[in-house]
Amino acid sequence: MSDLQIGLILLGVVLILVVLLFNWWQDRRIRQKMQEHFPEREHDPLMGSSVPSAAGRREPGFGLRDPVEELAADDPAEVDPACEVVIDINFAQPVGTAQLQAAVQSMHKAGNKPVRIFAEREGGGHRAKLRPNENYVSMQLSILLANRSGPLTDIEWSHLWSMAQRLAERFDGAIEAPEQEQVMQRAAQLDELCARLDAQVGLALRLPGTQAVSHVSQVLKDVGFLPYGSQLAWMADTGLPRFTVLFDGVHAREVQSAGVDRIDLLLDLPNSPPDEQAFSRMASVGRDLAGRLDAVLLDDQGNPLPNETDRAIDKQLLGLYTRLHEAGFEAGTERTARVFS
Repeated sequence: MSDLQIGLILLGVVLILVVLLFNWWQDRRIRQKMQEHFPEREHDPLMGSSVPSAAGRREPGFGLRDPVEELAADDPAEVDPACEVVIDINFAQPVGTAQLQAAVQSMHKAGNKPVRIFAEREGGGHRAKLRPNENYVSMQLSILLANRSGPLTDIEWSHLWSMAQRLAERFDGAIEAPEQEQVMQRAAQLDELCARLDAQVGLALRLPGTQAVSHVSQVLKDVGFLPYGSQLAWMADTGLPRFTVLFDGVHAREVQSAGVDRIDLLLDLPNSPPDEQAFSRMASVGRDLAGRLDAVLLDDQGNPLPNETDRAIDKQLLGLYTRLHEAGFEAGTERTARVFS
């Protein structure tokens, strides 16, 4: 290779280096000018928040809560093991609120026994009522063992089983439940216990003739009766009825006729607040009404009520209140109302 060829090659290499150096310098100058016009910002104008570092990055979400957030408090209502029996359904996969709500919305009764529904939330959390936007891993169907319609029957228990099986099939779940014979024994025992504790005491006002319902209702309100659901009731300071009124055997709002011949005062002891003067208080109101309506006050045997029996009956009823309390059924509470209804 001649000296001329070597010189030309070296010149070409130098020219290439000069061009590369010139391009780098031009690029650097342009970037500096752009930086002057568009400086870096701490906040992304599109996102409205600081740009997170790689270590603090969060993946896109769909409105779900951060898993590290504190779980909402459990619902206070729970299964009552002394009065209820439970069928558990464990789901193969978590089930969303909307799906589960659609599946259980008609599961309120089996025969004459109320059914309560409880659910366990994915990640922890006990629910007596389903909450929006949650997922559940299991559910309990709880049925009352006995009420005033009698003990839980094998037909009612089978009805609950059918409910549980439909849920299990729908969500690929597994069922756990006690043996039917054991359930029937517990139901009979509770029914026998509650039968010994139950008491409803009535007084009747025999009117001199058919009276307009509107007139009788106004007299009742004048002496102090107040609306309570479909009834008229003599209320305690606690907001619960001490005793209620029946018009010819039905509640005030259920009366079909325009006239009434008889009024009953009914003391439902398990569902009224404890009172040392439970009977005498009702008898006193009854005597006042008898005077206003020109009626005859009768006991539950259909005989005129004598004044001297009030205190003796008060004492008997107070003994029943005590026995209810000792058996775990405080009169006038929600738990007692579930069984004595």
